[in-house]
Amino acid sequence: MSNHLYNAKREKLKWFIKRFGLKELVLKPGRIVFAPVIIKLKKPGQFRLGEENYNLFFHKYNMTWANERCVEIPIVLKKIKGFEGRKLEIGNVLSHYIPTNWEVLDKYEQGTGVINQDVLGFKPKKKYDLIVSISTFEHIGYDDDCETSSSEKIKAVLDHVINNVLDLGGKLVITIPMGYNPELDSLIEKEELNYLQQKFLKKKGSDEWIEVSKEDALKCKYGKPFSYASCIMVGEYLKS
Repeated sequence: MSNHLYNAKREKLKWFIKRFGLKELVLKPGRIVFAPVIIKLKKPGQFRLGEENYNLFFHKYNMTWANERCVEIPIVLKKIKGFEGRKLEIGNVLSHYIPTNWEVLDKYEQGTGVINQDVLGFKPKKKYDLIVSISTFEHIGYDDDCETSSSEKIKAVLDHVINNVLDLGGKLVITIPMGYNPELDSLIEKEELNYLQQKFLKKKGSDEWIEVSKEDALKCKYGKPFSYASCIMVGEYLKS
């Protein structure tokens, strides 16, 4: 565990180069240093998904203007902010950008209020009314310790979350980058995740994102033609 990519600098560096390429590693320091200037020069942008309009989210942490976080965060924030029921975030993401008042489940990342436990072993005494997850499910069985295929573990995790963590009448909302995990893309293509209501956003320009069909989304390549994800899926499940 001590040498896992999430808690060892050398392993994380190797993982970053393998997943994102040497070019992104070279660009990253400059983006971090000049983040305040870049964000200040950015014009406010908007995008639409379904019947909702959102503002692009620019932040220096994780260089959101250069990746899919600029659309994932506003989508999930609209779901979770102001929600009165019990809330859980799978994967510690939002606390890096805003103050949070909900529980977070993350196997590897340390932090105040973060439950360090594998999701498959997590069985809360009281279930949650809203569960959200930003760019976390694509790592399951692909970047973590896994003895089975990524697709099998992803299906097992979703099944466990829906049956043992999400309360009746509750909602699950996840975002994933298309093209990152081939096995996850295959699950979507083969309609094995069709119990999720799926919407897809594709990047058209530096700050332009549009809703597209699943067929168009499945054609998108990770890291091409833009840095990081060129398309994301937003999946929702209402437990009834």
